[in-house]
Amino acid sequence: MNALVVGPSLLDVRLSHELERLRAADLYRQRRVIDGSHGVRLSVGGKSCISFCSNDYLGLASDPRVAEAGRAALTRVGTGSGAAALISGYNAEHARLEEELADYCGRERVLLFSSGWAANLGLLRALFGKDDTLICDELNHASLIDGARLSGARYVRAPHGDIAAIEAALIGAKERGGEIGIVSDSIFSMDGDEAEVPTLARLAKRSGATLIVDDAHGFGVQPAPGARYPGADAPEVYVATLGKSLGASGAFVAGSEALIEFLIQRARTWVFSTAPPPAIAAAARAALAIIRSEPDHQAQLARNIARFRAGIAALGDGLPFRLMASTTPIQPLIVGDAGRAMALSRALFERGYWVAAIRPPTVPAGTSRLRVTLSAAHDEVQIDGLIEAIGSCRLPPDTRR
Repeated sequence: MNALVVGPSLLDVRLSHELERLRAADLYRQRRVIDGSHGVRLSVGGKSCISFCSNDYLGLASDPRVAEAGRAALTRVGTGSGAAALISGYNAEHARLEEELADYCGRERVLLFSSGWAANLGLLRALFGKDDTLICDELNHASLIDGARLSGARYVRAPHGDIAAIEAALIGAKERGGEIGIVSDSIFSMDGDEAEVPTLARLAKRSGATLIVDDAHGFGVQPAPGARYPGADAPEVYVATLGKSLGASGAFVAGSEALIEFLIQRARTWVFSTAPPPAIAAAARAALAIIRSEPDHQAQLARNIARFRAGIAALGDGLPFRLMASTTPIQPLIVGDAGRAMALSRALFERGYWVAAIRPPTVPAGTSRLRVTLSAAHDEVQIDGLIEAIGSCRLPPDTRR
C-alpha cells in the first residue's frame, strides 16, 4: 500500500522562508560535532584544531581530577537524581556543593539550579512582580532580559554601563513605588568589559533597591566573591554558573538565609525541575577545590590574556577588525559585517584555530565579531599561532561602506 504523500504544511513553508532569509543575511547558525573531550585541543568533524571559543577559562573541563570525582560519584550514586529536589532528588553531593560554594562566596546560603538560564528566570520571577521595577543594563545576558520581562515588573533598559542613567531610573522607580531591582552582569559575555559592581552596590543600598549580579564569566576567574566584593561593595544577590571556570554544569544563587528559603518556596524553575545529576555536583566540588588550592590557574590565565593583547597590538594597523578593551578572558575582535565575520572565522578554522563568529541577534547589527576566549590551558605556542593566523587572514572589502 502506497504511503499518502502530503505536501509541506503552512508552518513548514513559513519557517523555510525564514531560514532562507537567515542564510542570505549570513545569520544562519549550525552546530559542529566534537569527538572526544572538550579541552583546548579538539577534534571537530574529523578535523584537529585549537579551540579559542570555549568558556572553560581555567581548563578544568578536561582535568582528570574533576573527571575522576564525577566518575566515582557515578559509580556510587548513579546517573540521575530521579526527582525534583523538593521530592527525592536532593542528594548529599548537592548539599555538600551548596555548603562549599556558600563558604567560598562568603554568603549564608547557596541554592543550586540546573542552568544559569533557570537560575535567572526563577530568581527574577520569584522576587519581582507587576507592581515593581527592574532597572537592567542593556547588554545583560538573554536570561536576565527574559527573566526580568517574564516577571511582569516594569522593565527599564539602561544604556550600557551608564551609572547616571541608572540613578535617574531609580528616582522614577521610587516615585512609582513597589520593589526595585538593579540587574547586571559582572562581566559582559560578548564585550568582555566589567560592570562597576561596587558603585552599583552602594547606589542600591542608598536607594533601597536590591542589586542582582550575574557573575557567570567572573566566578573562579577573578578572586573569590567575598574578597572581590567586600562589605558595602557586595551585591545582595549573587548568581554564577558551574559550566565555565568549574568545567561542570549548572548554576547557583548565593545570598542570605531568607533569600534561599524564599527561592525554595517560589522559584518555579527550581521547584518544578529535576535536580541536577549528583555526579555533576561531585565534579564541581572537585573543581572548586582546585581553584581554592591552586591559584596559578588564574595567574596563568592572566598571563595568556596579556600575551594575546600584546600580540594583536604588535600586528599594527590596517587589520580587518578592532580589538575591544578588555582585561578578561573574553577578547572580542569587532569586524562589523556578519558575512565578513563568518569569512574570518572560516579562514582561521582552515588554519586550525576555532574562533566563533558572533552575529545578530546575539550582538547589535553592525557589530558582528570574533569572540576569542582564552584559557589557562592555552600555551604560548598556541596563542602565538592564533595571532600569526589572524595577521595572515585577508578579507573582502566591507561592501556596506
